[in-house]
Amino acid sequence: MRHIMLPFQTPPSSICILRLSAIGDCCHALALVRVIQREWPNTRITWITGKLEAGLFADLPGVEVIPFDKSQGWRGYRALWLQLKGRKFDALLHLQAALRASIATLGIRAGVKLGFDRERANDGQWLFTNHKVPSPDSPHVLDGFLAFARELGIKDLTPDWQLPIPAEQQAWAKAQIAGQPTLLICAAASKPFKNWTAAGYAALADHANRKGMRVLLCGGPAQLERDLAGEIQRLSHSQPVDLVGQTNLKQLLALIKEASLVLAPDTGPTHMATLVGTPVIGLYAHHNPARTGPYLARDRVVSVYQELIEAETGKPLDALSWRTRLKDPDAMAKLPVERVIARFDEWWQHRFKDDNPSKIPSSQREIT
Repeated sequence: MRHIMLPFQTPPSSICILRLSAIGDCCHALALVRVIQREWPNTRITWITGKLEAGLFADLPGVEVIPFDKSQGWRGYRALWLQLKGRKFDALLHLQAALRASIATLGIRAGVKLGFDRERANDGQWLFTNHKVPSPDSPHVLDGFLAFARELGIKDLTPDWQLPIPAEQQAWAKAQIAGQPTLLICAAASKPFKNWTAAGYAALADHANRKGMRVLLCGGPAQLERDLAGEIQRLSHSQPVDLVGQTNLKQLLALIKEASLVLAPDTGPTHMATLVGTPVIGLYAHHNPARTGPYLARDRVVSVYQELIEAETGKPLDALSWRTRLKDPDAMAKLPVERVIARFDEWWQHRFKDDNPSKIPSSQREIT
């Protein structure tokens, strides 16, 4: 493979980005795409992503989005490689340190294949790349992605998440919100151990409702998510509206944009909220929110990660690897309701009372 010197002295003609999953990480990849587009508007960008994720990002202006269906096994790889046959990119940005993603790179021709350095690479990713991107000082996943842009020669790394939302999806979301201050609870992550308790969500829903807020539950169609929503409704006096399983990703993004506040564990909607500029409270126990928290709201998370990881390992946080994960499967149950309500109240005072009191329902303006 011919080696190309980096950084590029002139804008490259074409770049391929490989990030297959998950939704939150693809929101970070979107910021990288937009950074490249801003500095090199004439560079052709191809983004290979998962079939599900493509449903959210397929209409990104100026970007060719190619869906990869991992459920097809080797047929999925073959279909991808046939689609790329005869093409060569100036650079491949391999943003996923997973073997299934690395296998996909075998059929992607590029002058240089950038991947993580040994600090961030997993599953032997370094075997599939020929240029290692130095890790930044920040542990956050997005900063690790933006380091690829710096390596290419891009100067302005200010993240940007612009993504179009179709008018019909926006209209649908506005109808659900009905012009009211709205708390959107996205209760379930793809891994159940990341989920907070149904009792905790119900308590926060009731607290928000007493403030005069409409409360909506959202999520995917999986039975676990439906069951969690049902339990929240059973335990809640305010009976939040259950939209779980009733939205596609674009509808969910539109709903998040129209909401006043999003509450979610370590999962995609926390980062979708960042994408559309909606305030978000993230709930964390197993992973360091400095690495996986909502990028612009890391100071608003509620986390028991530090105290639990220090108790589990017997070491201070700054002596641990930034990727260290808590092993306790019941860690999220140790996240106190009172701390989440206190964080909500901080947001309430700032958003509705201090900044814009006219948006508080008249019956609630004396509540502090």
